[in-house]
Amino acid sequence: MARVVDIHPTDPQPRAVQQVVDALRDGALIAYPTDSGYALGCQVGQHDGTERIRQIRRLDARHHFTLVCSSFAQLGQLVRLDNAEFRAIKAATPGPYTFVLPATPEVPRRLAHPKKKTVGVRIPDSRVVRALLDGLGEPLLSSTLILPDHTEPMTQGWEVADALDHVVDVVVESGEVVAAPTTVVDFSAGYPEVVRVGAGDPAPFE
Repeated sequence: MARVVDIHPTDPQPRAVQQVVDALRDGALIAYPTDSGYALGCQVGQHDGTERIRQIRRLDARHHFTLVCSSFAQLGQLVRLDNAEFRAIKAATPGPYTFVLPATPEVPRRLAHPKKKTVGVRIPDSRVVRALLDGLGEPLLSSTLILPDHTEPMTQGWEVADALDHVVDVVVESGEVVAAPTTVVDFSAGYPEVVRVGAGDPAPFE
């Protein structure tokens, strides 16, 4: 049965944040609110958590997992980007975007796209997420919580707890969040290609 942890959306309580961070360090799979709906997350090294996300969302091996970062400096350690990409992405973060870029050796091979060797990265504009990442001290392996046969992410903690009570370990409750998924911009071909339009304005990348 999933444990529900209430965290204030604009003033996250350190004790509640620490409860979730401790659970992540113990191998938990969490459902947590972002600036673009709920997401599933676990520590990067958690093979079991990765497979549980695949099962919940029915994802195949080609799916791009996202590494959620606390800062642009942390993002820069995970992906390779040239000066133009650096400027474009820095101007759009933090925000509801996922960027697909060539992975550096810091990224475990199993998390990169099997052929393209790319990975998705993002920096959400959410105080709750930033508090969790600051407490964890490392990126969070993540995937938007869009259930099979649905087109939009879940938006309320009670809804998530009801639907996924026996398949996730912790649900972070922080009030209702925006329903739109991230806008996905793929830089793997050397130029920006908007492959999904979501909460982030695609205009800067078109």
